[in-house]
Amino acid sequence: MITFIVSILILIGGYFIYSKVVEKIFGIDDHRATPAYTKNDGLDYMPMNWVKATLIQLLNIAGLGPIFGAILGALYGPVAFIWIVIGCLFAGAVHDYFSGMLSVKHGGEQYPSLVGRYLGKHVKSIINLISLILMILVAAAFTAGPAQLVEQLTPLSYTASLLFIFVYFVLAAVLPINKLIGRIYPIFGLILIIMAVSIGFALFFMDYSIPNITLENLHPKELPLWPLLMVTISCGAISGFHSTQSPILARTLKKESEGRKVFFGAMIAEGIIALIWAAAGMTFFGGTEGLQGALAEGGAAGVVNEISKTTLGQFGGILAVLGVIILPITTGDTALRSSRMMLVELLGRYGKTNYRFKTAFMTIPVIIPTYLLTQMDYSFLWRYVGWTNQVVATVMLWTAAMYLLQHAKFHWICSIPALFMTAVTSSYIFYAPEGFHLSYELSMIYGSIIFLAVLGWFIYQIYTYKNKSISLENAA
Repeated sequence: MITFIVSILILIGGYFIYSKVVEKIFGIDDHRATPAYTKNDGLDYMPMNWVKATLIQLLNIAGLGPIFGAILGALYGPVAFIWIVIGCLFAGAVHDYFSGMLSVKHGGEQYPSLVGRYLGKHVKSIINLISLILMILVAAAFTAGPAQLVEQLTPLSYTASLLFIFVYFVLAAVLPINKLIGRIYPIFGLILIIMAVSIGFALFFMDYSIPNITLENLHPKELPLWPLLMVTISCGAISGFHSTQSPILARTLKKESEGRKVFFGAMIAEGIIALIWAAAGMTFFGGTEGLQGALAEGGAAGVVNEISKTTLGQFGGILAVLGVIILPITTGDTALRSSRMMLVELLGRYGKTNYRFKTAFMTIPVIIPTYLLTQMDYSFLWRYVGWTNQVVATVMLWTAAMYLLQHAKFHWICSIPALFMTAVTSSYIFYAPEGFHLSYELSMIYGSIIFLAVLGWFIYQIYTYKNKSISLENAA
């Protein structure tokens, strides 16, 4: 119990202290006009109250991610608390802040364009493809589950449920941000918070107490902690999907100082939500063995439903249904909105087509593959979301590190977590079933080779920019 409480306090304290350090290193200027004013188009670019923007950002980046991922991560035991706290504060929140504020700095640019600015056009070309694939995978994964639940609870068939959801998706993707997202998402964001806070209080009255910290791996199937935990718990710790969502709200900020609240603050809130659900998962069923049995029987959605109904009664049952249906849908629709924005930005140089027509037209190529993928097995989709998601996060951290390096700022706040995530993703892809499925030992060797190669590249970048700075000083 003490570990759980201390973990929450660290995240809250980290927001008030470390977020200001990150903001100072980035360098804000409230006298600069933000894209919400300089590019106001009545669709994506328009000023929005920061409280509303924060709730929308939380809903966009969270959905069911910090709930399902945290529950699956709880199988490893209390060590999951360590990853959530460290990952959220020093990697995830920094990642979200820079992905949002670099977008503000560069006129609301999308994630691939930011990557191209600081890592080069070749990396941008690759990341354009990877990020679009991630958006479509996320949208498909977060559509299939809710459609299955709607089928169970209503007379609608699975296909009819999908069509209903996709009609909503199209509206959310093409309407001005203040018409649909700006009006109802803050309400759904509050539902997500109320759901987590209610479960958090209920934890103190459970039959079992929340376990305290231990570095022991308690996974019932003895899956290795490294690097699987860091991919299993992404939302709540660090998630590349966030870097595709932050530019949506970057186009609505009234002033740069609001970025700390909207981007850093929403990520800390998501980390707290992940802590609550990880604690609930490893406590409610009497340990990781019990949790494994519950997951085998009803999946993560069944675990959420059982915990909510048992601890909160009818109110919890309503929250669980709302959460399992609404939250993933709101993640799916903003995934499609951001992919539409990426395509518009990518193809913007071709002709002078009416912007609103292009916006509607660019929704089609992302809607169709998303719908087709919903016909596949949900668990198959989710496996590929995990690694792709963390690769996107790693590239964003390197983008931020290069920005800081090029501007002679303290790059270590981004380069250290970037190196860590490079080690995670490079070792995971060799070991994971959806990757090369090699032995653990061989996967660690290959992962280490890639890590050392990237480290060597970054040391060369440091040396290069240091020499440039010296040359400029001598010239002056």
